[in-house]
Amino acid sequence: MLSLLFAQATETVSSEAGSAAVIGDPTTADGVSGWIILLVVLAVFVLPFLIGAALGKLLKLPDLAFKMGVVLFAAAMGSAPFIWAATNGENLKDTINLGIDLAGGTNLVYRVVETEDKPITDQVMDQMVGAVAKRINPSGTEEVTVRRVGRDRLEVIVPGADQEKVEQTKDRIINSGKLEFGILANNNRHRDLIAEARQMSGSERLLYRNGELRAEWIDVAIGADGKFKDVDDRFGVAPRAVNNENKVVELVDSPEQGKRQFLVVYDDPDRRVTGDYLRSAYPTTDQSGRRVVGFSFNAKGASRFGTLTSNYRPPGDSFRHRLSVILNGKIHSAPSIESVISGSGTISGDFSQAEIKALIDVLNAGALQLDIDKSPVSEFTISPLLGEDTVNKALSAILWGGIITLIFVASYYLVAGLIADLCLVLNIILVMGAMAFIEATFTLPGLAGIVLTIGMAVDANVLIFERIREELTRGSSLRMSISNGFDRALSTIVDANVTTLITAVILFVIGTDQVKGFAVTLFIGIVTSMFTALYFGRLMFDILERKRWIKSLKMNKIPGVGSTHFDFLSGTKIAVVVSILFIGTGLGVLFSRGAKMLDIDFRGGTMVTFELTSESDTATVRKILEAVPEFSSDVSVERLTLADDVGEMGRRFRMRTTLKDDSSAGEKQAGTSEGKSESSNAAETTAESDTPKIDELIVSAFEDADLDIRRITMTHGEVDPLTEEAAASFDPLFAGGSLATVTIENDEELGTSTIKRYVTTELEAVAEENGRKYDELDSLVEVIGIEGSGTNAPPGQPKLFSTMRVASASIVDDGDLATALENTKEAMATHPVFDERNSFDSAVAGEMRETAILAILTSLVAIVAYLWFRFQRVTFGLAAVVALVHDVLAVLGCVAIAAAIAGSTGTTVLGLEEFKLNLPMIAAFLTIIGYSLNDTIVVFDRIREVRGRSPDLTAAMINTSLNQTLARTLLTSVTTFIVVSILYAFGGEGIHGFAFCLVGGVLIGTYSSIYVASPALLWLMNRTAKKNSSAPAAKPVAQTT
Repeated sequence: MLSLLFAQATETVSSEAGSAAVIGDPTTADGVSGWIILLVVLAVFVLPFLIGAALGKLLKLPDLAFKMGVVLFAAAMGSAPFIWAATNGENLKDTINLGIDLAGGTNLVYRVVETEDKPITDQVMDQMVGAVAKRINPSGTEEVTVRRVGRDRLEVIVPGADQEKVEQTKDRIINSGKLEFGILANNNRHRDLIAEARQMSGSERLLYRNGELRAEWIDVAIGADGKFKDVDDRFGVAPRAVNNENKVVELVDSPEQGKRQFLVVYDDPDRRVTGDYLRSAYPTTDQSGRRVVGFSFNAKGASRFGTLTSNYRPPGDSFRHRLSVILNGKIHSAPSIESVISGSGTISGDFSQAEIKALIDVLNAGALQLDIDKSPVSEFTISPLLGEDTVNKALSAILWGGIITLIFVASYYLVAGLIADLCLVLNIILVMGAMAFIEATFTLPGLAGIVLTIGMAVDANVLIFERIREELTRGSSLRMSISNGFDRALSTIVDANVTTLITAVILFVIGTDQVKGFAVTLFIGIVTSMFTALYFGRLMFDILERKRWIKSLKMNKIPGVGSTHFDFLSGTKIAVVVSILFIGTGLGVLFSRGAKMLDIDFRGGTMVTFELTSESDTATVRKILEAVPEFSSDVSVERLTLADDVGEMGRRFRMRTTLKDDSSAGEKQAGTSEGKSESSNAAETTAESDTPKIDELIVSAFEDADLDIRRITMTHGEVDPLTEEAAASFDPLFAGGSLATVTIENDEELGTSTIKRYVTTELEAVAEENGRKYDELDSLVEVIGIEGSGTNAPPGQPKLFSTMRVASASIVDDGDLATALENTKEAMATHPVFDERNSFDSAVAGEMRETAILAILTSLVAIVAYLWFRFQRVTFGLAAVVALVHDVLAVLGCVAIAAAIAGSTGTTVLGLEEFKLNLPMIAAFLTIIGYSLNDTIVVFDRIREVRGRSPDLTAAMINTSLNQTLARTLLTSVTTFIVVSILYAFGGEGIHGFAFCLVGGVLIGTYSSIYVASPALLWLMNRTAKKNSSAPAAKPVAQTT
């Protein structure tokens, strides 16, 4: 018999328990010796300064000892995470957190539904984030992230791309976990209520009096054995039986025949005792040693529970009132009340260990203040296979970009170039160390940010070296040239990098998880590059010069550059015409393509990556998909290349469409922000629900073609009785049930929850066809893995299997299970395997568009404000913005033209493809703004220097400034162009569009800093001067005495 054992709330604190200490074995909880920790701390914080002092004494440069210590300390800090990992015997890769686009995983975004009674506030959303996080990660040990996105959305990031874990996460998010305690109606106190409730039909549950809910018929829960939980009718309570036709009958023997219900009364609807007041739930055992769930209330809950049990305390005879324990709308037990209880108790029953854990997790999570839409408004999934290939390509691009940059800089600047190379190496160490220290996540754009940091970090060194060259040309000594070179380059370096930092901050504030990764990497890279160039670089020069290890500083130079006298401004008119024609053409193509230029995160829809069983080309695959009426011309296709793919043929393709599975219908119906009426929303929902799902459309597209899409092939054995030996692997409640073996063919693996989900879904349908019904099927079917990688998977990693055992409780008919397994086999054969899936609701896409526009406008305003502050005139900021707008529009035109060429011809020459505008591209545009501005500020800073105190700005001054900075402009552009070109060629499809924008942005930004920003500044300055000179002189004011 199920029972509920209660105890008065007591709190016992034992100061002695667990207070014993072990002396002489300083070992931390993770097994690392305390002496090792101490040595690591000393090595990082003390040893660098000791070495610095020793080097200062050895080199007879005591004044530089502290600076050397600081540099060594920085290097030690950057290396510390990796040293610590090596000390613990961990893999160095584990020190870096990879985002789901690199490691595989799923990103889910859910919409929170507000009500008139409870609107969405910051406090409510904070509570929602905490409650959802506790539901899906109760132990706090799983790498699952929950955070607020926008006003009414929650983002859940599940790494690993394990479908089993994703489905479990979805279930935990949606599972309400509602606990309530109510009194079973009895003939002693509720005779009239029972009589009135007996007049209700089987489909009626709620009994109201005077507009208040007074009683409710509630179902009895079903146990893991498939039978009703043991809730008896002692003490005159009111049970009833309802068959599957919702008719009240005399008796229902099993859940197959219908439901058992009891009448629960609510004396005071405002004093109901629910799980909202739980303080904690925990596993424990009762007096018989059975597994139970213990719980305790907070002060308010204890008060309400005390009042409830006091009102129904024993009357003094043998009669007892019954207290029902209602979980998720089902009665699990109904013990008798023996005394007034307030603080804590236990819930006991035939719970399995898994049910105990799940129940505790849900109860501890607490109730959600607002409901969450069951279907996510956006879902992004990528498999570990694509993630691994992406990482390999990105790392290859970083490696080759870094090597080529190091060789180029060393070859051009010689000794100074070697110092710059050391700065770059230290910069990478600091970036990686800082990312590991703050546990930042490396995303695909984040890796691209490292490549870009390598290219842009050269700029600070180039500025310094070119200044040193100028000083040497003027005849200054080497020591004076070094000092003046660093001093005069300082303000330019700071100005150029601060504006890029502004862009990084804005990206972090408005970006998605991937874009935030890029922003963090860019921000850290800029800060560390300033430290390495200005501090470490200066220290190296000081040591080499003071020790007389260098007596001169030779540098190569670009032939003809440095002493040029080009009249750049004479070509202003031609440049204006070229820019207008190019931007006009690009924007014309952009607008002509319309919504086709937008990716699904700006338009709404679905993106999937699938694999064919044989090779094909993009044009053929696109033609096959366009033959499907639902897709029509609203589909785009691109081929993905992995390491083993060559030529134009391949097996992996990515498809985008504005269609979205009907799982989002509920969201569209719920959302009325589009201004639709309820009827129109309902019509839209009905129409959408009739649309086949995306995977079904894709399968149907390839059925009549010579190509086929990769799908899961599953086989299963016969359904046999569960033997005693096999039963040992399952919960005892499955004794007497059935067992079948399931095998996944072709070296594929799946999670146990995936098979269970398929089988239970099909089993429910089969039972309904046969006139049976299984309630709470999740408790009637269990799946365990016996072969596959999951048998040896480390904790926290996905557990996937090639062979599994499916067990069912005795209540499940063997024939139903066999049919369900066969239907599961057929269902899997009709569903493709998607290595990547991304869906966006149209409402979210609209918000993304607004966010992107806001980000660009905010960047421009912030840049104008900063340049106004630095140059003391707003004209400098406005001129820079003219160039930045020019660059963004020109690159946008490049993207549109490339997409039009690739889309109409199917060509992949020069890596062109049908690019789509998405959030990573917006990140690229903002990066272009930062890079172009960097170039422009260098020129403007030199213009300010050449102009001096002159009130006028002339074309000659600007030409002089442009010629003086030409070497720096070309060198920085070349090094940055090298690394972004490598990124574009070898970085992989994930950042192909991102890298394309950067390649175009480097070229266009270099052009605009010379032919757009400088002429615009001259025009604005002269226009302001003319206005001031043409203003009438002020009339003298008559003085009176």
